[in-house]
Amino acid sequence: MSTTPFDKSRLPSRYTTVGPERAPHRSFLYAMGLSSEEIAQPLVGVASCWNEAAPCNISLMRQAQIVKKGVAAGKGTPREFCTITVTDGIAMGHQGMKASLASRDLIADSVELTMRGHCYDAIVGLAGCDKSLPGMMMSMVRLNVPSIFLYGGSILPGSYRGRQITIQDVFEAVGQHSVGDISDEDLLEIEQVACPSAGSCGAQFTANTMATVAEAIGLALPYSCGAPAAYDMRDKFCYAAGEKVMELIAKQIRPRDIVTRKSLENAAAVVSATGGSTNAALHLPALAHECGIEFDLFDVAKIFERTPYIANLKPGGKYVAKDMFEAGGIPVLMKTMLEHGYLHGDCMTVTGRTLAENMEHVRWNDEQDVVHPANKPITVTGGVVGLKGNLAEDGAIVKVAGMSKLKFTGPARCFDSEEDCFNAVTNRTYKEGEVLVIRYEGPKGGPGMREMLSTTAALYGQGMGDKVALITDGRFSGATRGFCIGHVGPEAAEGGPIGLLQDGDIIEIDAVAGTLNVQLSDEELAARREKWTARETDYASGALWKYAQTVGSARYGAVTHPGGAKEKHCYADI
Repeated sequence: MSTTPFDKSRLPSRYTTVGPERAPHRSFLYAMGLSSEEIAQPLVGVASCWNEAAPCNISLMRQAQIVKKGVAAGKGTPREFCTITVTDGIAMGHQGMKASLASRDLIADSVELTMRGHCYDAIVGLAGCDKSLPGMMMSMVRLNVPSIFLYGGSILPGSYRGRQITIQDVFEAVGQHSVGDISDEDLLEIEQVACPSAGSCGAQFTANTMATVAEAIGLALPYSCGAPAAYDMRDKFCYAAGEKVMELIAKQIRPRDIVTRKSLENAAAVVSATGGSTNAALHLPALAHECGIEFDLFDVAKIFERTPYIANLKPGGKYVAKDMFEAGGIPVLMKTMLEHGYLHGDCMTVTGRTLAENMEHVRWNDEQDVVHPANKPITVTGGVVGLKGNLAEDGAIVKVAGMSKLKFTGPARCFDSEEDCFNAVTNRTYKEGEVLVIRYEGPKGGPGMREMLSTTAALYGQGMGDKVALITDGRFSGATRGFCIGHVGPEAAEGGPIGLLQDGDIIEIDAVAGTLNVQLSDEELAARREKWTARETDYASGALWKYAQTVGSARYGAVTHPGGAKEKHCYADI
């Protein structure tokens, strides 16, 4: 065997490639065309969420090939493998959506098991659709081997009769169609032009929110999460990620050196500054959990509360991810936030430098209006707000970016599934001024904590987005707009107050004060709880049943295992 600059004595792959007793293992590697030199090098897992389910993921396999070239150039041996993705845009509005959040944890688990089983030394992970981003990052922190995250890139915006549109417009067009505002032909035209390329949903929905998080938290290379999927320059980022992960192996810079309390606060800050998806309040606590850091919904909400809203992005604003990239990318956003004290600059990143060092040569662009200076924000209050009250003792979350009305009081109209509420919206059997309550859609009760975009978009399309409110123990899409409160906890399946509500109960929502209450006494709630019985789930077997047995509260990220605080040894240290 030839010499290698990497000492394998402390790398996991020594268990499969070093010593005479590993001859059978090496035999398998020779069978795939590897040379002695390649076997002696570090083995790098190139994990991809590629599939043919949606445009979010369709370009990931091609991008993975470029990553592999970068790894090889850095004297590593890439080993490509794929994991699943459930694409929310296709799962939305039916029972398939229950698979979405569960897929996040399955992605993390499957990457972990592949890495463990084959003793790979590092990861470059590529992800596109919503839950695949946090799932991939969770696996990196859990394993704690040198890792770099790569976003597949956003989709290009569609064009409809001279205006820029996204998938959000298609969902809202369903509501417009239901009330006769647009014709069958109009709806067909909209659906055929909204998604013109590969890539994840184009506005600051969940995928782009978590991509922004990946750069801010330090797991992705600067600028890499902003370039659209269709841009050839993505190849440069892919190649650089492959090369750079080899440097991280040499320096033994690991994800838990990068994902710290401070970097989690940075991540929460960029979510608020961009009016990002409420789903980040679920994924950041889950990411923290993987490395044993306590960082729950209320910790996230504190950062939201003190961070201004500065990026004029859809769904609350005007622009899409492509526009922000062309205005200077995520680093321009972080530069102004850092300069005005909203980010911790001393956090390590995958470049091997701190966030502040990465920002040194970033220049502000006066020729754009996508990102406002942090001292001249769109609103001084962040784009996402945490709520608490007698209806949400474990918290709730609402996106307020682009909203003018931040308080709402009205009578409850209760539904025990999204389908029941969607039917009421479609048939217009609800009333202006009501608070629509969708319950038994939490992590355990769903099971799976579905997103409610079909319902919220239909409401908005009917022109009722600011005339009713909606609360749920489920989730909302990053594309949701209007007075929609998700993650209400404790969830109904656990006997939470949302499960005790009755039609006509008066609900008070105040996104300024951060409160969510029902006008009922503690005694009345206690009396109702005495009579309450849990709704029986339809899922008595299979993956969703298994998920329901282990999943925890949304407050702590809806996690499914004890996390880094309970581990007795970490994979990277075997």
